[in-house]
Amino acid sequence: MPSPAPRMTLVLGGARSGKSRHAEALIEARPAPWLYLATAQAYDDEMRERIAIHRERRSGGWITQDVPLRLPEAVSAARGPVLVDCLTLWLTNLILSEADVPAASRALVAACAEAPGPLVLVGNEVGLGIVPDNALARRFRDEAGRLHQALAAAADAVIFMVAGLPMTVKEPR
Repeated sequence: MPSPAPRMTLVLGGARSGKSRHAEALIEARPAPWLYLATAQAYDDEMRERIAIHRERRSGGWITQDVPLRLPEAVSAARGPVLVDCLTLWLTNLILSEADVPAASRALVAACAEAPGPLVLVGNEVGLGIVPDNALARRFRDEAGRLHQALAAAADAVIFMVAGLPMTVKEPR
């Protein structure tokens, strides 16, 4: 008997590992419309182009909502299949806006735990390399690690992407 589809899935991986594409496919396996909670902010031409590429590759069943800071509230209000992309950009936005990152992270974990699902969250795994040489980068790495651990504990499934290939870290029970 196949296991039920997970209510909440966390997809982690490095840069250009295929995280977003895989997460989109997981959500598109559900009936449309699909909600894309986008956390990126386009401060330069290169970032505007990245955002455009993400939008162009998606089919017409997507509704995009930009939530650079108010992600917990958006997750709480969402109904139907939801994709959050990306957690680490959201953390960057919080840190740069001098928000209370631990409180915002707790609020997001709580919102995700209460969300009816299906919910797929995407984040960059940044803790596999060397220790950063400055306090801001170390804080970012540490906050991302703490957030990913809390969300992984709450998630039904965790997938780690490597070279476009999904590796199952946690399966639904």
